[in-house]
Amino acid sequence: MNFRGIEKTDKWGYIFTVFYNGEKFHSFDEMAGKVTVKGEFRKVMNELGFTWAKGIQQGGRTDAKVSAERNLLYVSSNFTGDLSEIIFKFNEKMKESIFIRKVQKTFPNLSFPEYVEKREYIYRYPKKRVKRSIEDIEKTLLEISGTYDVSKFTDKKGLELKEHERTVKVAYEKGVLKFIGNSFMPKQVRNMAGYILTGEVETFPGKFLTLENVYLKEELMNKMILSCDNLKISGVEKIEKTIDDEITILYVKKEKKGEVIGKNASNIKSLRKELGNIVIREI
Repeated sequence: MNFRGIEKTDKWGYIFTVFYNGEKFHSFDEMAGKVTVKGEFRKVMNELGFTWAKGIQQGGRTDAKVSAERNLLYVSSNFTGDLSEIIFKFNEKMKESIFIRKVQKTFPNLSFPEYVEKREYIYRYPKKRVKRSIEDIEKTLLEISGTYDVSKFTDKKGLELKEHERTVKVAYEKGVLKFIGNSFMPKQVRNMAGYILTGEVETFPGKFLTLENVYLKEELMNKMILSCDNLKISGVEKIEKTIDDEITILYVKKEKKGEVIGKNASNIKSLRKELGNIVIREI
């Protein structure tokens, strides 16, 4: 992740942690004429004044009718207004279907899925419908946990993917199946749930499945950008830092930029000795 890239753009990356009720949508990905998770997120955020140039990337893609407690939606934007007000208005309007839990600021123009460490899914199938014994279920859990070709648990669309090997760990606790893996093929979790609970590969309903969480790699977590209120620099309006303190961002008015840099870059050289990598943004 090269910090020089953020010196050459006026954009920032934003990661929205969202809840959504899959029953309220036709699908996750945008489809013309259909109410979708990404489509509604885009439409309402745009209506409220938050815009971006490229598409929405996600931490985890979910099948039709599948809900999420915490999925991640990533965009790059040059928005400079009050994002907290937009989030409040979005949640007021969409609280029955999508809710923004939080937003984090980071590097722009990322290939976001590359920074996902793992995903966690929960399958809550009604206990009264489970006919297999706990012993049989536990044997099946041992069989399907591990790293291997999971092709038999996907659909035609999944079989068209180049890579079929996945790593997955499955547990069954208090009548709930928990799946943790680095990535999942289309319908993999629902088919695995059917196999565990019936002994046959069967696509179980999406309404019982929830994307519980998406875990990011430490490399990206360290590059979240936070306000730095305990540092004051003459001529600088606002200061931010990455969590790992590797980069300091100075926001200056155009007319003050020369003063902050100093004659022959003397000021900025001194600041770099003290603070390390520095990015200056005009406001």
